[in-house]
Amino acid sequence: MDNQRVFVWAALALVLWLNYMAWQTDYAPRPEPAASTLGEPVDENAELPEVPSAVGEVPAPTTQLEQRTQAAAQADIIRVTTDVLSLDISTRGGELVRADLPRYPRDRKQPDVPVRLFDSQPPGIFVARSGLRALGRASEPTHQAIFEADATEYSLAEGADELVVPLKWTDGQGVTVTKTYTFRRGSYRVDLKYEVENATDTDLKAASYVQLVRHYEPVERSYFRVETYAYRGPAIYDGKAYRRLDIEDEEDRQYKGTITGGWIAALQHHFVAAAVPPTDAAYDYTLRVNRDNDFTLSYVSPARVVPAGGTATFEERLFVGPKLQDQLAATGPELELVADYGKLTIIAQPLFWLLQKVYGVVGNWGWSIVIVTFLIKLAFYKLTAASGRSMAKMRNLAPRIKAIQERYKDDREQLGRQMMELYKREKINPLAGCLPILIQIPFFLAFYWVLLESAEMRQAPFLGWIDDLSSRDPYFILPLLMAAAMFAQFKLQPMPSADPIQAKIFMFMPIVMAVLMAWFPSGLVLYWLTNTLLSIAQQWRINKLVEAEQKKS
Repeated sequence: MDNQRVFVWAALALVLWLNYMAWQTDYAPRPEPAASTLGEPVDENAELPEVPSAVGEVPAPTTQLEQRTQAAAQADIIRVTTDVLSLDISTRGGELVRADLPRYPRDRKQPDVPVRLFDSQPPGIFVARSGLRALGRASEPTHQAIFEADATEYSLAEGADELVVPLKWTDGQGVTVTKTYTFRRGSYRVDLKYEVENATDTDLKAASYVQLVRHYEPVERSYFRVETYAYRGPAIYDGKAYRRLDIEDEEDRQYKGTITGGWIAALQHHFVAAAVPPTDAAYDYTLRVNRDNDFTLSYVSPARVVPAGGTATFEERLFVGPKLQDQLAATGPELELVADYGKLTIIAQPLFWLLQKVYGVVGNWGWSIVIVTFLIKLAFYKLTAASGRSMAKMRNLAPRIKAIQERYKDDREQLGRQMMELYKREKINPLAGCLPILIQIPFFLAFYWVLLESAEMRQAPFLGWIDDLSSRDPYFILPLLMAAAMFAQFKLQPMPSADPIQAKIFMFMPIVMAVLMAWFPSGLVLYWLTNTLLSIAQQWRINKLVEAEQKKS
């Protein structure tokens, strides 16, 4: 088999593999949860998380229902504005019921309409609840209790780096809790602290918790909308590994675990809401899903004793915003993993790091992709150069190869023997043409996931008509340029054999690849185009060198 045939089949294998993966994602059968689980209603009292049984008794449900009804009627909204966040906090439990991201418009054509994460209005309910369970008490500062605030609006003052929003609750019998949110300039991290004062003559047992409550709506994935392949749903970090929790999987719907050094998160394309407890204690994690596909992902701390006449502090960290990996890493252990690059993280993570460093110099993500592609090409130059020399020799031997094929066209065994002797005599590796494409495949897929998951590249412009590297080229110009470059690259390869079928595949491959990649992120097409142009320049130079060497010999 000549080198051209191997190259064509390798390219076809890549195309078929990509289509198979897309088909599997779209149409592969999924396990359905048992009917009894899907149709089972959730007790209203279960909104309050259970505290580990070792703590003690749980308050009477009747008291909690009464408190909930009263709280719903009395709740007010506190508006909080920083340079990067616009939030509504309900005085009912201090819930985060709305979160807008002013720096991230939903659509470039509507810059004044920001992305909204938290929203208490159905059907897309998404809120962050938090509170304290005070066991053995008729009244608790849970997310159903009413807190008091000194103002209804808080704004980060010009020149200030920090904004503090305190909420206060008391049971009227000596227990006072101050729940404080702290916001910082330029940051999507939110610090949450409870200061508990126990002025009674008995010890108080308390445990803190956070709940991310969201309606789950299955996403209909489409080859023509690349963003539909981004994960949307709950996820956890168990102290060792990042894990998505599949709402449609029966086992995950009932997830329970005790974790030290973990966190919980609710993900969507480019954005995340997460809660990170302290790393020095074991927390109980649970996922619950009701019959309307509203999920509650939560953790509860171990119970702590607030002594009579004493005080205690409970702390949490929240993150509400885009998947900016530097800020995520500073918020929680391995929290940057929510920018999920899948099984290619080992390549994609260093690739993103390099892109970020180059971006820091050039200030444009498109040029960063071009420069990083050049650096990758440079790193593998010697390896691909050896392959290129073999291909250049194959090209020069094309007339002799064609003569052998014609002479032994009726004797396949002898044809194979003569071809192998020719390759051995000329010191040519017939499989050398596969090497460049094998090197490109993992980087191609890594670029795909980096562009899909990295919020830094969302709506990032390049040049002219390319106003979003994370979405397709609106005019399909880059795919057409890529097809032209691939055709030119194939022209530099060894000439195809006399097989007419192979010749047709050879001619149509650039068109097939352009059509397939027309709907991919334009940044990915830019990578492939740049890599192809660099390959053309390298192969052209090698061809000239080999021709000069052969003329001298």
